[in-house]
Amino acid sequence: MGSLKMEEPWWKGDLAAEIHQTLRLKELKLPVYKAHSPQIGMRRYFADLLAILSSRCQLCPTARHLAVYLLDLFMDRYDVAVKQLYVISIACLLLASKFEEKEDKVPKLDQLNSFAYMCSLNLVLTKKDLLKMELLLLETFNWNLCLPTPAHYIDYYLFASVSESDLHNGWPITSVTKVRAFMEKYSHYFLEVSLQDHVFLSFRPSLVAAACVGASRICLEVSPSWTAQLQLLTCYSWEHLAPCIELMLIAHDKDIKEANKEKDRVKLLQQQQQVVESLTLQTPTQVLFQQSRYHPLAQHSAVVPQFHSPIQDLCSAYRDSLQAPRLSGLASGHHSDSLHSYSTLQASFQPVLQTVSIQGPITMQVAISTEPRHCLALTYGSSYFSGHHSYTTGCFDG
Repeated sequence: MGSLKMEEPWWKGDLAAEIHQTLRLKELKLPVYKAHSPQIGMRRYFADLLAILSSRCQLCPTARHLAVYLLDLFMDRYDVAVKQLYVISIACLLLASKFEEKEDKVPKLDQLNSFAYMCSLNLVLTKKDLLKMELLLLETFNWNLCLPTPAHYIDYYLFASVSESDLHNGWPITSVTKVRAFMEKYSHYFLEVSLQDHVFLSFRPSLVAAACVGASRICLEVSPSWTAQLQLLTCYSWEHLAPCIELMLIAHDKDIKEANKEKDRVKLLQQQQQVVESLTLQTPTQVLFQQSRYHPLAQHSAVVPQFHSPIQDLCSAYRDSLQAPRLSGLASGHHSDSLHSYSTLQASFQPVLQTVSIQGPITMQVAISTEPRHCLALTYGSSYFSGHHSYTTGCFDG
């Protein structure tokens, strides 16, 4: 039983409230981030690099967030060459994994070098260089790596993120378990959004984690947006969270727009490829007759029932044209059947002759259908929230 309790997540144990309170006290003593690094323009690149490496090594979110936080603090204090930032980033990842993960989950040197080669970093790490950099990092942080990040709070807040009294789109929730699953996915998405911009370092880590839950409730249209239970658990009111949530929703909208653009671009390329393949598989004669929507022989079948082939039709029309002057004098004001057939055939064959005379490439019009997206229009009471904000739905379908 003792081993089972040790494996139990802390936010589900009896000491969850005490651990949460300890983390909240520790975050009050976190170093102040000033965003003074000369290489701050490279910050997003190295944060993404650490996210990729931690994902390849299957590290937990707390290790990933701690690694990025260590890198942020180190860059904020020192002017570091870009080449050295690669070694420092990987050293931060190693220290964070040693602090947050079990020993067998800590990345090995060979594994890191293979990942560096796959990422085309042109970097070969040595054990001596990494140990030297780890020592420098530990001295910088006074050998204290117990630095709370938003990832340390998110699971504790998710445990109370949805209740049976909540409403979805104004209606009672039929499956709390299903809503919690989507709430967890959205919250971890916003948790990764907070890694991508150093502006979120201006908020306390616990506030960022609470804002992840609040932004997820908005996107899933779970009401109310913030409950008394969540306020009691996190010690944050909606007014405290609103500025951070606003930044998250702006990033969310930007991601959706970029995803839609990419989706439309891929659709257009696929349809263009299909058109090219269909043209290459057809002969010019087949393409020519496919593009013509005019069927003169079908319209004048009663006049020329004796025609059996296009060549015979053209020859007969030509003979009628030679006889037309003589027939016009004998008709004495009335057109004969042959003249009527000639004039009719002349009008009906003219479009076909114009179509056959085309020598250049044939232009085809392709109707690109766009898949309809169902969105939720929500209205909020402050700055960005007061506008028209769209969110994809369909999460609760099926």
